[in-house]
Amino acid sequence: MKNLIIFAGLFTLAMTMGCKKQQTDFRDLFNGHEIIYTGSPKEVLSRPGNLRAQLKWKSSSDPSIVKYVIYYNNKADSQVVAINNKTDSVFADIANLQEFVYAFTIYSYDKNGNRSIPKEINNVKVYGPTYKNGLLNRAYNATEPYVVNADGSVKLNFNVPDTINTGTLIKYTNASGNAAELTLLAKDNSVVLPSYKAGTEIQYLSSYIPQRNSLDVFAVSAYSVFPQVYKYILCDRSLFAEVHLPGDAPTYESGTSISKLWDGSVGPQGYPNIFHSGGNSGMPHVITFDLGKVYTNLSRIEETGRDCCNNPDRFEVWGIADLTNATTNLSASDNGWPAEATSKGWTLLKDVTRTDDGKNAITAELDNGGKPIRYIRIRIKHVTTGDGNYSNMSEIRFWNKE
Repeated sequence: MKNLIIFAGLFTLAMTMGCKKQQTDFRDLFNGHEIIYTGSPKEVLSRPGNLRAQLKWKSSSDPSIVKYVIYYNNKADSQVVAINNKTDSVFADIANLQEFVYAFTIYSYDKNGNRSIPKEINNVKVYGPTYKNGLLNRAYNATEPYVVNADGSVKLNFNVPDTINTGTLIKYTNASGNAAELTLLAKDNSVVLPSYKAGTEIQYLSSYIPQRNSLDVFAVSAYSVFPQVYKYILCDRSLFAEVHLPGDAPTYESGTSISKLWDGSVGPQGYPNIFHSGGNSGMPHVITFDLGKVYTNLSRIEETGRDCCNNPDRFEVWGIADLTNATTNLSASDNGWPAEATSKGWTLLKDVTRTDDGKNAITAELDNGGKPIRYIRIRIKHVTTGDGNYSNMSEIRFWNKE
């Protein structure tokens, strides 16, 4: 036992001398000074912005830290974040950057200048003019850009946006003539203008974020102009009047004249409340009538057939503003008639083909070629029964876009 106690004492003395020698060697290696490291930042998160970036990290538990220094641009630039009060997180907004991918190095310091081991944050992207100039306003629905509602409101239709779209500002003029604005949300594909002054310009400007955690929202550099919105105004049928040009088809009897097409009836009608061509009309044949006034943008027709038979399933709609020298000489059944009509100043507004029984109302868009229209010629080329002379119709309506 005595020998064991002596051995233990000698071992302890040897260990103590060894430790003192190591500490002395350590101090000698670093010029007699012990190095102290402050707490290093943990879990650093970055957010990109417009020529700026933000770094965020949890506060260190080291109470000696008085500041953090962030280095970037190969340590040519730096930013100091002073720690005056204890907080859960530390934020650093770094401004005046270039549009570039940055690497940042963070050190913590105590009041004596001791600092932590470095914390590096790489691949922090900063956005700017190049990103902004590449942005485009959200695309509108080219198939149906808008719908004009009966109450005067207008629904604007857009395509599904990019996932980083934040919204689209719409600028327009309301029915009172005042400037108005509203925002199309990114989650919506349409927006309704509560009131709208027909014919006025609609502009729109979209905004985006480069990443989900972006500090800043980027707007497209310039507004785009939405397609012209028109209201379809029903032409006043009380102004319509029959016109009989040479070569026009006769009517079956006086009670089935062309004026039956605007007598106000609704839906397919039965004989004699219809237009009924004469028995020697031939096929194709034409009828002519006057809309009663000049329309600058005649754009839509609705045609309703008879309740049973001889309904046109192929017909052309022609228009002209003035009948002076507009009479055609060829028969409407002549293949050269369309060319002659064109040479006389008539404009082919629409070549309509129906694939049903021709009874119910069908609507077709007209192309007036930018020309004013007052007089209409309907050239009936074929009817559902295949009859070579007779054609029947119940109603015709027209709309002007304003």
